[in-house]
Amino acid sequence: MTSGEAKAFFDTLFAEIREQKAVDVVIIPSFTVIPALSEILSSQSRISLGAQNMHWENSGAYTGEISASMLKECYVHWVVLGHSERRTLFGETDEIVNKKVHAAHSAFIKPIVCIGETLEQRDAGKVKEVLTTQLHGSLANLESRDMQDTVIAYEPVWAIGTGRNATPEQAQEAHAFIRKLLIEMFDLETAKRVRIQYGGSVKPGNTHELMSQPDVDGALVGGASLDARSFAKIIQITAALENA
Repeated sequence: MTSGEAKAFFDTLFAEIREQKAVDVVIIPSFTVIPALSEILSSQSRISLGAQNMHWENSGAYTGEISASMLKECYVHWVVLGHSERRTLFGETDEIVNKKVHAAHSAFIKPIVCIGETLEQRDAGKVKEVLTTQLHGSLANLESRDMQDTVIAYEPVWAIGTGRNATPEQAQEAHAFIRKLLIEMFDLETAKRVRIQYGGSVKPGNTHELMSQPDVDGALVGGASLDARSFAKIIQITAALENA
């Protein structure tokens, strides 16, 4: 969205969710919109601001990149790292994602680390292998205290923007496996504290079933978040489950 479109979006979203406080909501817009939204969000505490990416260096000759300090100046508290589009279209590796994760924590920005398999990998029975490799690589040398402020987003690549989403059972199976890996990599208490989100064609019609799964702690919403009322409905359904 442009800044003007984003402001209109927020007018509708605020009206729809009003005093909803049962769930944490983070808006993650394009870089050019962040300053305008930072000003809008400064007057309330219901919604936090995030960025879609950042570089691992705080300064240097990296033309076109955004640093953590630039994001902090705009009161950005979250950043998405390793999104499947960054991995597939821009060649980001687990090593690159790992550098960014450490840089985010150094700047006190909470990373949302994306992992997930392609359709070919799922059909080949390599889901657990892919998730294990991505998780170990992306979170290498991370301390437990930082891990507790890290969100994992499981986004099966074959379900992003395709209208085809993982079944609640498939999502739960992957999330439970991720939780098990986190116990092995860190400890039980840390793994219990980490939020594991599901991302992949999340919409109001499938939110209740997905969010009802025991290891699904939230949603990384894509296309459905571009419509304020649709996004508000997802928030309301999740909040109702939290209050149940």
